[in-house]
Amino acid sequence: MLITKQKSREDLQSLLPEKVFVLLCHGCKEVSFPEQEIEQLISEFLAADQVTGVLTTDYICNPENLSLRLERRRAMIDEADGVLVFSCGVGVQTVSELLDCTAVYAGCDTIRLPGFQGVTPLEYDCGQCGECYLNLTGGIWPITACSKSLVNGQCGGAQNGRCEADPDMECGWERIYRRLEAVGRLDAVKCPTQIRNFAIDADKSR
Repeated sequence: MLITKQKSREDLQSLLPEKVFVLLCHGCKEVSFPEQEIEQLISEFLAADQVTGVLTTDYICNPENLSLRLERRRAMIDEADGVLVFSCGVGVQTVSELLDCTAVYAGCDTIRLPGFQGVTPLEYDCGQCGECYLNLTGGIWPITACSKSLVNGQCGGAQNGRCEADPDMECGWERIYRRLEAVGRLDAVKCPTQIRNFAIDADKSR
């Protein structure tokens, strides 16, 4: 099973734009998910008039189902400066794929444990990094987007946007750059790469 925990309010406030649309996944049955903590935080954001709308659902990693739900709330999403997603990394990546011109923010960290990885048919995975990388990479996870699983930028071997190791694959870091450019967050690539904290484990998440 996975253990997902909410990022701190301070970390989120330092990251988020003025207005956000909130997407809350109920979590798969195989995921330990801090629903009460997250709902309390959302209430605080609502009280501060920081939220344009809230969508609570399950299995946001199912793109066909989620795309219909997002379309019904398009006006709320367009009113926001970004979308805040409370889910494991699989859900954040699915939302980023569907909202390719909208900044998407991960509201949770996922603790590294062997376990269920969501239901998406897309080639997404959650690295259970303990400290989520996705806010630095535009919602694209470089471990799977890059054939070499590089986390600190492009290798330099890509040509015409294609991977040197697998010409049928787009360069993951070029995808990340284009994504950050499209949503106005190129400042994120100036941040030092987050180093995975192996001291974070299941016991410390309780």
